[in-house]
This record gives sequence, C-alpha cells and structure tokens, in this order.
Amino acid sequence: MILLGLDPHKSTHTATAVEPMSNRPIASIRIEATLPEYRRLLTWARRWPERRWAVEGATGLGRHLAQWLLARGESVVDVHASATARVRQLSRGGGRKSDAIDAAAAATIAALQGESRQVAAEGHATVLALLDGQRVNLAQSRVGTVNQLHAVLRDLLPGGAPLQLTASTAAAMLGRIRPAGPVEQVRKQLAKDLVAELRTLDAQLAANAETLRTHVEALRQHTDGHTGNRAGHGRPADRAHRAHRAVPDRGCVRELLRHRADRGRQCRQGTPSSLPQRRPPAQLSTAHHRRDPDPHAGQPWTRVLRPEGG
Repeated sequence: MILLGLDPHKSTHTATAVEPMSNRPIASIRIEATLPEYRRLLTWARRWPERRWAVEGATGLGRHLAQWLLARGESVVDVHASATARVRQLSRGGGRKSDAIDAAAAATIAALQGESRQVAAEGHATVLALLDGQRVNLAQSRVGTVNQLHAVLRDLLPGGAPLQLTASTAAAMLGRIRPAGPVEQVRKQLAKDLVAELRTLDAQLAANAETLRTHVEALRQHTDGHTGNRAGHGRPADRAHRAHRAVPDRGCVRELLRHRADRGRQCRQGTPSSLPQRRPPAQLSTAHHRRDPDPHAGQPWTRVLRPEGG
C-alpha cells in the first residue's frame, strides 16, 4: 500500500508518494487545479495499484479534489493541518515549509494511523444541507422584497398595505391605483417589479419545498433499508443515517413528558421528597426579624419570616 499525500491550495495541488514501512518519499508531482490536471494526477498515481490518498484539509481547500477522487473509486483520508505541522516540526530540517514536505507529512500521519479520518462521499445529507441553505436564502430575499413593497405602497395608498402581504393582494391593490403624475407612475412601476420578483421567489420556494420532500423520502427509504441490515452493524454509517437514528421516537417523548408532569404534580402537592430542602439561614437579626411559632417547624419550606411588628 502506497500512501499519496496531498497538499491542496487554491490554484495548485502537490502530491507526494510515501512508502508506509520507511516513511520515505519516493515521488512527487505538482498540478494545477483544473480537471485535465486532476486526470493527469490520477494517471500518475495508477503506477501503484494499491494506494490511499491522504489529503490535508479534505473538508476545506482539498474538498473538491477529495470528492473527485472518491467518485472514481479511490480511498481518501483527511488529515488536519495541525497534525502535518507537528510532523514537520519533529522531522529533520527543523520546520521547513514547502508543499512537497507538507504532502509527505500528511501521508506520514496516515501511515502511522495517528490523526487521519476516512472521507465519505457526499450523499443525501449534503443534498439536504444544500437545499436547506437555498431555502434560507430565498426566505430572506422574500422578506426583503416584501419590506420594499410595503414601503412603496405606503407612499401610493393611504394606510399602506396589510401586514400579511402576498403577490396577489399587492397586484389587486395596484390595479386600483391611478397615478396622478410622474412620481406616482414611477412608484407604481417599482411596485409592479417588486410584485413580479415576489411571484418568482414564491415559485422558487415552492419548487425547493417539493425537491426537499422528494429527497427526504429518498433518505427515509435509504435509512429504512440500512436499519434492517444487521450484517453491517459496527461499521461507520454515513452522517445522515446517524442523525436520523439520533432523533428520539414518540415513545421516548411521551415518557419524558409524563415524568415531568408527575414531578410537577408532586411539587404542587408538597411532597417532601420532590421539594428542594433549603438550609435555614445561618444568622437572623432579631432586631429586624423574628420567627413565628409554626406547627410545621420541622419542615423548613413552610417557615415564614415576617418583619418585627408585622
């Protein structure tokens, strides 16, 4: 097994092949961050049939290349930049910095099984995250458009538009406006443009919701298929599967609510076991307070302190 360390940058990537037994670099290559250069890198690496890629920052600058390699059946591990820095500091040369040295350090960390993490191919979880990010951006854009439309209609109509404003409501209101000059004409045209933009955003939000439902259903089927398979028990599942199983079921929620209701009922009834046992004050000034005789003196939560003469 040959380890191929990768030091990614924005415009270039450097790869170094390292022998696992001796941790000795045997070859190195530098490529541009382009798809033809990606193919040249893979062709260079095929001279070693058994290989594993160790990418420094596979979730950062090296994410695109790492996912590109995974899509072509390659094995990729992620190595944090701080780990390669420690290897570089402890290696011969006292912390020299170069792309080839960083790439070899990443491969060395993977060879020692120290601080590397297996990189998984992007799947349903990434799709849901992308769709959710799009939904948030569209919703924020819609809020800004509605606010602008409110401001324009406030200058066109007495009292402005209702709080819950939709594209249909705004279009109906604009249809009843007869501009009395160039200023009102421009304002009405701006309002029409905002209404058209609002309709577009509503359509995009509806399409996003439909796509999101489709992928959620696909993820549910994928998760259900893996839940019944006990042969793969103990192997690392993907993030979406772990997140799905981490959600408590309805039975757990009902049990938690019942437990909280029982504790609240005990507190209201004054059950000693459910009430906090407060310590009596260490000292009380008799000039300002006195303790009234109380038949429940043994229960500190029922003692009443009143000011002198109260």
